[in-house]
Amino acid sequence: MVLLANFALALSFLRLVQAWSTFKVQHTPGEDDTPALLAALPNLTTDTTILFEEGITYNIFTPVTFPALNNVEVAIEGNLTYPDSIPIVQAIVADSSFPGAWIVFTGGQNVTLRGSKNPKWGWIDGHGQPWWDAQQQVNRPHGLTFGNINQGVIRDMKIWKPVAWSFSTRGSSNLHAYNNKILAVSDTNSFPFNTDGFSAGGSDMLFENNHIENGDDCLTVGNGAKNIVFRNTYCWGGHGLSIGSLGRGGAVADVQNVLIENIVMENALYAARFKSWTGGNGLARNITWRNIKFSDVPFPIYVTQNYWDQGIGPRPNTSSTNNTRIQDFTFENFVGVVRDVPYVEGSCISDPCWYYVPEATGKEVAIFDLYPGTGSSTLSSGYLEVYMSYNVYLIQEYRGEKNILEDRDRCSGSCHVQFNYCSYFIFPPYEALEASSKKTCRSKMISASSAGMARLSVRRPDSENI
Repeated sequence: MVLLANFALALSFLRLVQAWSTFKVQHTPGEDDTPALLAALPNLTTDTTILFEEGITYNIFTPVTFPALNNVEVAIEGNLTYPDSIPIVQAIVADSSFPGAWIVFTGGQNVTLRGSKNPKWGWIDGHGQPWWDAQQQVNRPHGLTFGNINQGVIRDMKIWKPVAWSFSTRGSSNLHAYNNKILAVSDTNSFPFNTDGFSAGGSDMLFENNHIENGDDCLTVGNGAKNIVFRNTYCWGGHGLSIGSLGRGGAVADVQNVLIENIVMENALYAARFKSWTGGNGLARNITWRNIKFSDVPFPIYVTQNYWDQGIGPRPNTSSTNNTRIQDFTFENFVGVVRDVPYVEGSCISDPCWYYVPEATGKEVAIFDLYPGTGSSTLSSGYLEVYMSYNVYLIQEYRGEKNILEDRDRCSGSCHVQFNYCSYFIFPPYEALEASSKKTCRSKMISASSAGMARLSVRRPDSENI
């Protein structure tokens, strides 16, 4: 009886193993490989690996929409190439049947999208360079939507020159995205507009150990996002680690519990950024940026409730009484080098540029453009270390009305500012972070409950004070 029971158990295990199948995607040289895949998908929705084989470059010349999947792995071990013709892609995107992205996962449970650890394979080529060179922004496709999936994994994916917008996770939950690479860097002087890395929308998501080089947000956390962790990632170029934009057209925003930590940010316009539109509604709360190392960044910390789109008109009216409220924002352990020389970033197509800040000197390391009664418990902890090659002032200003600090203190080399009580540390520039002297001053808290703009500024000392 024991032998029979063991045999039955082994047989059931064998059946379980046999139940999982592998489907190898068909490839026809010179032809579109999408139709054959779409024809097979209705039979591949459960307990299946859909395999793009290594050594093959598949022609994904038309969009792919996956139906709801359950226990399915999509393994991109070969390369995928999108069309290289701008008019062909524009015609597809303009059609009413376009699903919103070139590859769309519509939903499911326990779905894995994985690439290859082989550096030569597992790439998706979006052919974005011709679009950037032509400055063509009409009918651009989003790259990949991994939407409405519970218990999903995105790993080892590699994206090469997407036209725009690499990954969206809208509506998904319990997602782990790691070891992915996005390279959206132009070979010419043209700018890779809107090549966002990860657009996080959903709940309970962990993004870690990713590498992103692009021309827009490394991360953008959108409306409805909750319990998002983004960590241990390298970002180059682009527009930073962003919450929003929120509240466009008066929309009600809801973003909660976001932790962004252990990030290296180089040659970017922003490091930490919050952006909401004038006239928006709702709340963004419990947002933390921690352990951010930046280099050549003009705006290390930038919080605005006056975001605007330079492509559709002038900066919005600032007299609105509605704004997306912010609560419990923390900036902790920032260290880096500010790009403090005159700089025109590639996305600037207007005069003044869309990121222009009135009265800013170019030396600010933290800018808060906020409205009365719209925030609380902002800047509750953390410090910012700024490396400069000359003596500097650290000044907190309040839109021309008064100096928030009770006095002005000059430091040499680089400075360390504790937001809640203003602690200055003085170091030789570009050397080990050990204080050679220390001065502590009392200051008022920068509070979003006050109207106007608060700045933590880094400036050359006036000649009379040297």
